Amino acid sequence: MKSKSFRLLGIFLGIVLLLSACGNSEGLYSDKGQTLRKVIASDMTSLDSAAVTDTVSFSVYKQVYEGLYSLDSDDKAVPGVAKGEPKVTNDGKTYTFKLRKDAKWSNGDPVTAHDFEFAWKRVLDPDTASQYAYIMYDIKNAEAANLGKKPLDSVGVKALDDHTLKVELNKAIPYFKELTSFGTYMPQNEKVVKKYGKEYGLKADNVVYNGPFEVKNWKVEDRIQLVKNNNYWDKDVVKLDRVNFKVLKDQQAGASLFDTNSVDITKIVAEQVEKYEDSPALNKRLLSSTFYIKMNQKTVPAFKNEEFRKAIAKSINKKGYVDSVKNDGSEPVDVFTAKKTADSPNGKDFSSTIKSPLKYSPKEAQQHLEKAKKQLGKDKIVFSMNTEDTPDAKISAEFIKAQVEKNLPGVTLKVKQMPFKQRLTLEQNETYEASLSGWGPDYPDPLTFLNIMTTGNSNNNTGWSNKEYDQLVKDANGKLLTKPKERQAAMKKAEEMMLNDAPVAPIYQKGQAELINPQLKGIIYNQIGGEYSYKYAYFDKSIDRETGEKKK
Repeated sequence: MKSKSFRLLGIFLGIVLLLSACGNSEGLYSDKGQTLRKVIASDMTSLDSAAVTDTVSFSVYKQVYEGLYSLDSDDKAVPGVAKGEPKVTNDGKTYTFKLRKDAKWSNGDPVTAHDFEFAWKRVLDPDTASQYAYIMYDIKNAEAANLGKKPLDSVGVKALDDHTLKVELNKAIPYFKELTSFGTYMPQNEKVVKKYGKEYGLKADNVVYNGPFEVKNWKVEDRIQLVKNNNYWDKDVVKLDRVNFKVLKDQQAGASLFDTNSVDITKIVAEQVEKYEDSPALNKRLLSSTFYIKMNQKTVPAFKNEEFRKAIAKSINKKGYVDSVKNDGSEPVDVFTAKKTADSPNGKDFSSTIKSPLKYSPKEAQQHLEKAKKQLGKDKIVFSMNTEDTPDAKISAEFIKAQVEKNLPGVTLKVKQMPFKQRLTLEQNETYEASLSGWGPDYPDPLTFLNIMTTGNSNNNTGWSNKEYDQLVKDANGKLLTKPKERQAAMKKAEEMMLNDAPVAPIYQKGQAELINPQLKGIIYNQIGGEYSYKYAYFDKSIDRETGEKKK
């Protein structure tokens, strides 16, 4: 009781300090006018759309940038900067987009087809070293240009005039419009990018915006404050005046802010869910993101052993994990591709068709471990696992540590907590041992997951490589695109092959338990790319915040 009391006192004092620091009427926690206030556990990494790979950044991008298309609540493409439907020719391989003439940047410059051509080629420029360049490889000559084998001028994206953009693809891609809504496909103002050079995207003032909002204030690891973009072409539908994000790693403190009417949205942790079970503010939903342990074979020799990797993957009680640690709608998983990513030709969710050998089984895990010890000539194996420096992440990691060490005698797992950005950097540089990581879909197709485990992919930082897997994925993205059943079979075989090798250990599909002010309406939630859009969000203050009912 003593430690709990001190913890609650610490949270209370922290809230008092937070609120007193922002006490003016336009402060971070002010609800003046149409102001949405949200707690987020991690900061975005950059405002440069060529530089990021994380969901936090992409979610902010949905508020401040707009691509050719945006996504509606069913994850279907609707016109953004593009005016209506594109002209599709050459058997689906050439798209000609007409752009709206009233689209502007926040500095008043027009948004033109040249901004898209410049931005996309900048992503593909080898000197940019974009981690997400591969997502454009379906564009003609994009991969060759990114690898330095062909000039950027050969890439199949061309501004025919200020309001006409022509894109040539290697093959017909059924989800290409949806792909253009993704963060990496956002336009960039060439004048501004060149003005700030290496500083572009590092500060709110070093960027211009073409979405519903613009970033007014960004204090790293503290806050992101948006204001309505009055130069946005569709500004009349935007009802919110401001969106304030507070970076707060302790989600228990987030709930305290919600209870004091200081924020409108915050995630909550497992131990808090029961408290709000009957509240109209509690919202749970399942996201199309899987979380797993990445095992880096380049830094831990034992991870090169398939038996040891399987031992790790089968040693964790995933149902116990989501029930006791998450309690937010998360579900245990044994597969890689998340539910709700895409359907198979027969209408079944692709994820449900996968047969995985990585189910929880302490007995089988120990059998794999014994084989691994003999093959490695070791009785004891030690490795570290990286995770974020939040209380929730620490609880998650400690549960995994306890399971691994209990079910795998002789194995020691050391937890390393660090800021979100640092974890990502270590993964990208392949200078980690193991990492509790995750992935969500960038477009509505299983390849959005399967591609990242191919040899040489910038997000496959495990050291695992399988030529047959690579070929199956290549075929699914090439010659089988017009043969749905054969394509489905190839992707299914690829995922099952990868799971059998176990370069990663799947644990759960992410759920989300949030407290949301019942007055807040009109949020669009997406499974693809960033998680939400506030373009149409607004507060109906005729609703009682406490009851969720109309005020009498």
